[in-house]
Amino acid sequence: MQNSAKFSILITTKNRLPDLVYTLQRIQHLIEREDVVFVICDDGSQDGTSDYIRQHYPNIILHTNVQSRGYLFCRNKMLNETQADYAISLDDDAHFNTVEPLESIANYFEENPKVGLLGLRVFWSKEQPSETTSTEHSIRMKSFVGCGHVWRMTAWSAIPNYPEWFVFYGEEDFASYQLFKKNWEIHYLPKVLVHHRVDIKARKTQGDYSLRLRRSLRSGWYLYFLFYPIKRIPRKMGYSLWMQFKLKVFKGDWRALQAIVSALFDLLKATPKIIKNSNRLTSEEYRAYQKLENARIYWLPKNE
Repeated sequence: MQNSAKFSILITTKNRLPDLVYTLQRIQHLIEREDVVFVICDDGSQDGTSDYIRQHYPNIILHTNVQSRGYLFCRNKMLNETQADYAISLDDDAHFNTVEPLESIANYFEENPKVGLLGLRVFWSKEQPSETTSTEHSIRMKSFVGCGHVWRMTAWSAIPNYPEWFVFYGEEDFASYQLFKKNWEIHYLPKVLVHHRVDIKARKTQGDYSLRLRRSLRSGWYLYFLFYPIKRIPRKMGYSLWMQFKLKVFKGDWRALQAIVSALFDLLKATPKIIKNSNRLTSEEYRAYQKLENARIYWLPKNE
């Protein structure tokens, strides 16, 4: 089945069994297709995730890490092992709303041979979208969002793995720069809708807010030093720091100050990895990249 599959659907999960169960129920029709191989990487869950999958979904290929190896380790493992033509990456709290997403995905890849990755239209909310159609058109983008995208596997094979030392955040932009350097394109496919069942606004009030901000900041800074022309870096770093202080610290967000300081130390410690893995854009490439559309990160219907 693995060798003959046209599509693979890849999900990494850890201690979120209720979310995962709901996702699998919503995409049951895709799991049962003969041209699909479904893979789940359980990254050290302690809530019975692996036992549940073995009992209820014996056709799903299951990788179980006894101890957590990290989100990016799991994504790299699944992508490197699949034999499918196209690999769909979904979060464990995301599912398709589009009735026949695979046909639209395959057709777009076949009609656009330079496209190495498709970013799907993502609705971010705990509530169901009231409408699923869109009048948007496909465009070429700089980057993509992790919770719903599709790799052409020949493009994945042409670039380095996701950097596991990023831990979380920034890996999509890392891959995007690498694809750009190899002349692969990233396109937005609004015809296919993914519902990502998360409340973005609530994240700031959660206990891991400072850690999320720290990882987000440092990954952005890693990317500057890995890919930007050297002369561009000081101004970008200065602007990034100024905006964090202006929008957060000067307004009394002391958790943000802690995150900024920690992220700067992380950047210093990552210097050897940055030197080893840098793949800097030329000035001409940088200008061309900046002209591309920003990633379409989320979609919200009118009046919602």
